[in-house]
Amino acid sequence: PSWVRRGTMSHANRPESWELVVLPDGTSKVAFEKDKKVENAGRFVVEREDHTLGNLVRMQLLEDTRVAFAGYRMPHPLEHKIHIEVHTTANSNPADAMILACNNLIDKLNRMEEKFDAEVARKQHQGL
Repeated sequence: PSWVRRGTMSHANRPESWELVVLPDGTSKVAFEKDKKVENAGRFVVEREDHTLGNLVRMQLLEDTRVAFAGYRMPHPLEHKIHIEVHTTANSNPADAMILACNNLIDKLNRMEEKFDAEVARKQHQGL
C-alpha cells in the first residue's frame, strides 16, 4: 500500500513508549482481588509494571514466614501489568504481607543507595 514505506512495518504494532508508564484515566495503580476459593489468598494487579518489580516483590514476600506462596506473572507481553499472587498463613493476610514486603523493600533499596553514594564519594575523594 501507498502508506507503507520501507522499514515502517516493523514498528506498526509497537506501543507508544508513554503507554508503558502513564496510567489511563480512571485506572488504579494497584488493585486487589480476593481469592474466592482459598482462604488468605489473593491477587494484586499492578498496572504499568513488569518483571523488574514483580520479581523484587515476589522475593521480598517469600522472606516473610507468614507467606506460604508468592508468585507473579505478566498476562501478556503487550499488557503492561503484572499479577502478584499471595497466599498467607492463617495469622496474616495478603494485604498486610504486601505492605510489609513493600516497606522492607524500600528500606533495602534506601540502604543500597546510601552505600552506593558513600562508595562513590570515597572513590572521588581518592581521585579515582
